[in-house]
Amino acid sequence: MNTFHVVCGDIAAQQLRAAMAQAQRADPVLVLRDDLAIGPLREIDENERQRAAFWQRVHPGAGRDYAEELREELVSLQRLVEGDSAVVCWHGDSASDQLTLRRVAFMLRNTPARLNEIVLRGSDLAMPGTPQDATRRTSVGMYAPEVLADRFTRIAPISLLRIGRLSLEWRALKQVNTQVRRWVNNTFEGATFAEIDDQILAMAPVDWTPMAAFLGEAMPRIEGFFATDSFLLWRCRELGAAGRLALRGDTTAPAACDLRLE
Repeated sequence: MNTFHVVCGDIAAQQLRAAMAQAQRADPVLVLRDDLAIGPLREIDENERQRAAFWQRVHPGAGRDYAEELREELVSLQRLVEGDSAVVCWHGDSASDQLTLRRVAFMLRNTPARLNEIVLRGSDLAMPGTPQDATRRTSVGMYAPEVLADRFTRIAPISLLRIGRLSLEWRALKQVNTQVRRWVNNTFEGATFAEIDDQILAMAPVDWTPMAAFLGEAMPRIEGFFATDSFLLWRCRELGAAGRLALRGDTTAPAACDLRLE
């Protein structure tokens, strides 16, 4: 019987496949690319329209068919549900990973005996002899292949009671009209794009500054979830359209534009 491994994001999949090569395993990997920490979730398990429209707003010039990508993701999840293989969900301590875990638990709630997990801790990233940060956000893609390869022996089943709780949390998260989901102290906190905008404005320079440099400094300072450069660039465009930031150049490419406070 195959064991399917589920991860969030292409980098995580790349690291996990390298770990499988080291461990001499050839299990299939299901990559869920949708960053569930931002945007609407209400219709996500029924159709791709709502999420595709959101991502088209965030990445208008990406040239990607988000509807098709998300449709394929839904089909892959449905195939996973209809199969009989064991499923292992790999997750770190980040909003996206924790949301992915809950979504997979919800999808497999009727066959709970199939669902397993690998839990990755912040301490696994700490160098020997250095202090460990218990609050550090982590995702599967941050771990070296040799660390992941060592975790195959730690695959653990998720209890029926916990799968039920994770499923209920996913149902609740889908229904709440939250724009941003932060993972703080082992629980989800809702936030708005306006809160992120206020943080951007508080960090924005008074003189013209390359957007790429600004985003590189801003990303690690956004708390509760991994804010990507593309997401923050979108919020900068929105602030520019509102007259709160000044932008020049190609605002769809961080390396081709500058910003400053209006």
